[in-house]
Amino acid sequence: MADTVAESAEAPAAVRHAEEVMGTVFSFDVRGGDPLVVQAALREAVAGLHRVDEVFSTYRDDSEISRLARGELTVEECDPMVAEVLGLGAEAEGASDGWFSMRYEGRLDPTGIVKGWSAERAALRLAEAGATGVSVNGGGDVQMLGVPGPERPWRIGVSDPLRPGGLAAVVSAAGVPELAVATSGTAERGTHIVDPRTGRSAVTDLLAVTVVAPRLTWADCWATAAFAMGSREALGWLESLPDVEALLITAGDEVRCTGGLAARLG
Repeated sequence: MADTVAESAEAPAAVRHAEEVMGTVFSFDVRGGDPLVVQAALREAVAGLHRVDEVFSTYRDDSEISRLARGELTVEECDPMVAEVLGLGAEAEGASDGWFSMRYEGRLDPTGIVKGWSAERAALRLAEAGATGVSVNGGGDVQMLGVPGPERPWRIGVSDPLRPGGLAAVVSAAGVPELAVATSGTAERGTHIVDPRTGRSAVTDLLAVTVVAPRLTWADCWATAAFAMGSREALGWLESLPDVEALLITAGDEVRCTGGLAARLG
């Protein structure tokens, strides 16, 4: 889980909104731009999240992804979003040597990519509308664009899984136009991450993996895959990915980091 932890006295007026969708809460913090244009874009972004839920919910028998999984639709007959997400998921599966998977109990299930992708998509819509700073937090995974105020970067607190209410780190977006933070672990949702090689819950030495990358789609995928791998294999793999840093916390309260993470803390 992650939360925005800093404000600026010089920041532009903020447009904030929280929306319950996809079984979680998406929180928006939007700065700058024409207020009327930004508000209209926010309404579009929120409507887009609900449309994503309609298309991709595995809990709805009538969703397009459920019907696709049952063979009642082809990809070509689905909303174009489906082909886009399945293509991105296939990339993630290949890049992670199968540790990221879009299948659950033998059934098509792209849940592991949809939330991050949809939060990133919503943030980009607001930036396209002229917002100078955007933070979209989808259930604890955050996409940040621009800045919240002059010379004030977005800063995100990463929850400590062993110390409820405490922070394991604070990630800063200083000096970069876009940054995402995604965490996978057992502290908030229990053992929900599947080991794709066994089809059962992943049993590793990890409690949480937080990945920092430019875009939330990939940060979310890489955090899920890394958690399933376990700390030893995950750390080396994460080090090999371009523009990716990570923080790994084990059940033994050991903290492991990629080499460049320190530059993103503050």
